[in-house]
Amino acid sequence: MIRFSKNGAPRMALAAIPAAVMLFALSQGASAQALADQSVEERLNTLMRVVSEQQKQIISLERQVTNLEMSQRGRGAPGYGEQAGSAAVAEQPGADGLPVPLPPLAQVNPGTPAPGGATGTATGVPVTPPVPEGSGGGGGLPAATDGSGAIGQTQKAAQPVRTQSEDAVVQSQQHTPLFEHKLTLDWGINDTYYDRRQLQLSGFLALDAIFLGNINLGETKSHQVMADLDTRYGLTDRISVDVDVPYVYRHSNFIVGGAGGAANTVSDASANSSNIGDVNFGIYYQFLKETNNLPDVVGSLRIKAPTGTSPFGIKLAQVDANNTNLVAPTKLPTGTGFWNITAGLSLLKTYDPVVLFGSVSYTYNIARSFQDISSVIGQTEPATVKIGDVVQFGGGVALAFSDKDSASISYTMALEPESQTKSPGGTYSKVPGSETTAAALTFGLNHVVNKHLTINGSVSVGLTPDTPNFVIGVRFPYTF
Repeated sequence: MIRFSKNGAPRMALAAIPAAVMLFALSQGASAQALADQSVEERLNTLMRVVSEQQKQIISLERQVTNLEMSQRGRGAPGYGEQAGSAAVAEQPGADGLPVPLPPLAQVNPGTPAPGGATGTATGVPVTPPVPEGSGGGGGLPAATDGSGAIGQTQKAAQPVRTQSEDAVVQSQQHTPLFEHKLTLDWGINDTYYDRRQLQLSGFLALDAIFLGNINLGETKSHQVMADLDTRYGLTDRISVDVDVPYVYRHSNFIVGGAGGAANTVSDASANSSNIGDVNFGIYYQFLKETNNLPDVVGSLRIKAPTGTSPFGIKLAQVDANNTNLVAPTKLPTGTGFWNITAGLSLLKTYDPVVLFGSVSYTYNIARSFQDISSVIGQTEPATVKIGDVVQFGGGVALAFSDKDSASISYTMALEPESQTKSPGGTYSKVPGSETTAAALTFGLNHVVNKHLTINGSVSVGLTPDTPNFVIGVRFPYTF
């Protein structure tokens, strides 16, 4: 029930409603009559302008979608852009029946309705030109305003957020921990295969041209299966420590000709050993966190202890009574027999979806005295041994196919000078033929099972005689 005031104001308001409806109808009719009076050519020109403006809006939206995806991956200002379903999304059609184009994300604030009243063309299509490249915070993002904070500075210094597959690359290729995880258990197993052939000459050269004696071709085939558990713990967001405990199983087969005095008759012998390997532990420090302009830089210091079986003092015995050429070790080593210290530096840069990584390290092997280094049964030879210090470097690239899968390829080279030995009271002398150059090409595949478990597989192919023929391995890092 409506109550009327003495001055009759409500009565006048009610009377004004039919008048407003009549005026709106007349305006719509006039607009329709104006469109009907246009020629076909004018209508075609109008439609072309509509299509042109819509094309501009599509280009602008594509650029904004790209910027938003990069923002979500950490390449732009974190949190930049509107949420889907916000009031900034225009869904109502325009006066000409075409949908009103979306305004640039950077120009719409949450809760602000889409502009629809003011138009820049005769058809009622809003004209919102694309954001010029370079006019804002990179990649088409607008420059920061005083009221919104230094978005451009935040983007420049922002730390990129890696995907799960890129994190798997960090663990498997760069060999550095993920500092944001407190505890990681990394279990792995690999098979290393060697196949070496050697020409053995036993005799002398007569008249500087004729060799008198035995010529035999010796071959050694060896498999080394190693399973290890690497436990890593993050002390801070920049410091992490780890300890790696390996267990090694070795099987070698020795094949030599000369059985029964015939060079074309071969005999073989096998040897097996299993024991703990050389336990090593290390500390990592993140000197520089990755930004949009700078790589991730991590330094490491590792110490390896000679907990495995030493190769020195292992005796060689004649296995076949009919072949004096066939000798085999009584057991196989599972360690190097030396303490060593390795200092390394690794770099990693993410250019989503590509990850570039590289590393360089120097290993100092500490000289050690042994009671016996002779391989002859019944002979004892004490000596101090200093094997060469190793310089290793390498690098590679990884490609993330998705958030869970990636592939990588890397190259590694290690240079080791000749080893030296010294008898008690004597001086060091070089061991001929002990200098090595090892180079390998490694292919890797990484799959993220869930936020805790990752599977990292790899195949390494040796490129020099001092490198194993191949190494096949798989690792299962589990992060807590």
